[in-house]
Amino acid sequence: MPRNLKEEVVFTAIMAGLMVFVMTAYNVTLAQGFSNGLVMAILSGYPLGLFVAIILDLLVVGPIAKRLAFKYIINDYMRKRVVLIGITISVLMVLGMVTCMSLFGIAVEGELSGSHVLATYGHTWIFNLIVALPLQLIIVGPIARGVLGKMQRATANTESAAAMNEED
Repeated sequence: MPRNLKEEVVFTAIMAGLMVFVMTAYNVTLAQGFSNGLVMAILSGYPLGLFVAIILDLLVVGPIAKRLAFKYIINDYMRKRVVLIGITISVLMVLGMVTCMSLFGIAVEGELSGSHVLATYGHTWIFNLIVALPLQLIIVGPIARGVLGKMQRATANTESAAAMNEED
């Protein structure tokens, strides 16, 4: 878990950057299939999707997911096993982000009008959840937590070296 703003920014950048890229590629490929313009369509949709995802992650979904997790789900047993806290928050984050970003995706594609908007949203939501949850739990989450762990260890090593120098 990030312990300060710098760690939160790096962790969110890695997490959102990878998740949005893969999910953008997945959704664009589903919408238009493998075509000549696929790479450009993915790259053109990525910046706006990343911006929206980071805002949602930091200001809406992240705080709500953490509040729900610590208030209703995480118990004393889970507090002793940090990995369970991470998995719990990751699952809640995926549920929240899929809910919001699926709506964002169909809005960008102009699919919010018409009589089938709920069916379109439901279809989009479930198809995104099927990919996003394992992507987060198996690939992106471990990568982001690995980088965060290395950052935290480097910070701890620097702080302990500085403390040793002060003692001398």
